[in-house]
Amino acid sequence: MSDEHRLEEKLLSQEAERRISENLDEIQQIEIDVKTDLLKIVQGQADGVSFAGEGLVIQKDIRVQEIKLQTDGIAINPLSAIFGEIKLDRPVNTIAKITLTEADMNRALSSDFIGKQMPNFELDVDGEIVSFEPQQIQVFLPAAGKIEFRGKVLLKEKGNTRPLAYSAIARPRKHSQPAMLESFNCTEGEGVSIELITALMHKAKELMSIPYFKWDDIVFHIKDLDVEIGNLILLIEAQVKQIPSSDVVPL
Repeated sequence: MSDEHRLEEKLLSQEAERRISENLDEIQQIEIDVKTDLLKIVQGQADGVSFAGEGLVIQKDIRVQEIKLQTDGIAINPLSAIFGEIKLDRPVNTIAKITLTEADMNRALSSDFIGKQMPNFELDVDGEIVSFEPQQIQVFLPAAGKIEFRGKVLLKEKGNTRPLAYSAIARPRKHSQPAMLESFNCTEGEGVSIELITALMHKAKELMSIPYFKWDDIVFHIKDLDVEIGNLILLIEAQVKQIPSSDVVPL
């Protein structure tokens, strides 16, 4: 590769680092490497982009301990980019490795942004609809391969609404081993029926069997999930059809 070609990549990478850094509340380290040349820049193309960051904070409460991301070829609309709006001409395939600490996860779960995304859900328990309204949730990573959940919900059944607090320990799916629920305890409230627990387990199995998730114009699949003491490591494959606008992403 010529020095001139590498200079083009370096300048573009530095500008990308500057722009992304401006949209982050906090940052410890960031490094972006754009693979392209002058002709491709004019055409709005790049062979790929790699991104590595540590201690990234978005909108005060969403923090990522570490992220490593790699894309394949990118094609953007050069005219829109001139005016500061990036529009993809074709979907971009991405693979990312994301590390979240226990503190990161609980900080995010207590944020307004995540709170608004957390849906109520309903269960069919022997022909009767029971709904759960999440009030609070905390996550703990006490040992390798284990996730502990502690939370409070409003349980609505048979025309009555009552609070319920619980704790549960689960083992995420790993290769040939299915996800396992190690324990479930009601810590406040009157407890729940066996029928409700059975319906809840069916719902959990259904959610864990979803092949992919969709958020705005991003379709992603969790390829692997590794739990260490204090850290959750996700390996994600995603197809980005369009970069979310600033009114969708909490920047």
